[in-house]
Amino acid sequence: MKEIIDIVAAYEKAVKEEKKTALATVVLVEGSAYRRAGARMLITEDGQLTGAISGGCLEGDALRKARMVILQQEPLLVTYNTMDDDDAKLGVGLGCNGIIHILIEPINDTQTNPITLLKAAIASRNYSVLVTVFSIENRKAPQPGSCLYLADGKTLWNWLEILPYKNELLEDAKNALDNQRSAITAYQGYTAFVEYVKPLISLVIVGAGNDAIPLTRLAALLGWKTTVVDGRPNYATVERFSSVKKIVVAKPEEILYSLEINEWTAFVLMTHNYNYETAFLKELLPLHPSYIGILGPKKKLERMLDELEANGTAITEKNLETIHGPVGLDIGSETSEEIALSIIAEIKAVFSERNGRSLKYKTTVIHSN
Repeated sequence: MKEIIDIVAAYEKAVKEEKKTALATVVLVEGSAYRRAGARMLITEDGQLTGAISGGCLEGDALRKARMVILQQEPLLVTYNTMDDDDAKLGVGLGCNGIIHILIEPINDTQTNPITLLKAAIASRNYSVLVTVFSIENRKAPQPGSCLYLADGKTLWNWLEILPYKNELLEDAKNALDNQRSAITAYQGYTAFVEYVKPLISLVIVGAGNDAIPLTRLAALLGWKTTVVDGRPNYATVERFSSVKKIVVAKPEEILYSLEINEWTAFVLMTHNYNYETAFLKELLPLHPSYIGILGPKKKLERMLDELEANGTAITEKNLETIHGPVGLDIGSETSEEIALSIIAEIKAVFSERNGRSLKYKTTVIHSN
């Protein structure tokens, strides 16, 4: 999602500067490749690139082809076979051994276009699906490209006039949304990349101390929507936390009224104020958020939970599964920057349903879809 946000921002900047653009999307990978289907890159007519479709080896050739697409205003499907002698030279730097299909689309800012669909995905707070249609069988046939966005019962279409398989496409998009999984499907000589898109993680940091600053900066680097909460107005300031989306100064019992919470919201409690955190945890637990991280030793957390239970707060098994205390992965962190890294890594692992182990011990492929 961070790449999509960067691409949309770059596109809007290009429109203001009256520059023509094209969007390159990896739509199908056969074998191994540095980037998976769904990787995107925006190209301006003067050669500025935002996003990436490879480890850097395909971008130069894609730029040349994108300029032709911008000039001709026709989508183009490009295939790189890194097992082939000629294309293998491009794949050396990728460390891959596969076939990569990339669709390059011109962006017309006067009508519904691929960027319109990407903007809709960014705006959604829930899962969404983006569908890109292309033809490998007949490369001279029209390449519909980015043609459908689906989320929350809302649909946006593009290229309707050449989609006789519209109903089947919509049904497959709904299935991808239900199954929470991307898919490759086929219709009457065309192939569709039905991409399941996860929303951005929203991070709520309860505590505006100095050690929260590097955490907000790492979250901003990932594009996460970050909120800082504290009861001290001289700590929770824009000057100290310039990269966050929202700053809330409130008492523990007032915090939740200022937040929009869904299953992609993570909380990290790091105020170094035991009473403040205990009071807020009491308010938070009944909502069963997906992740609660608590900075400090395990004995602190145990004491907090014991006190809450003694005072009538129910602590469920579901609560205990989502509470992470001490917060973070065990990477030997000492400094506030290292601690921030371990916290960010744990949150990412939890929301990706991974265990945070080294990839060297993984016995299956890195990416399953």
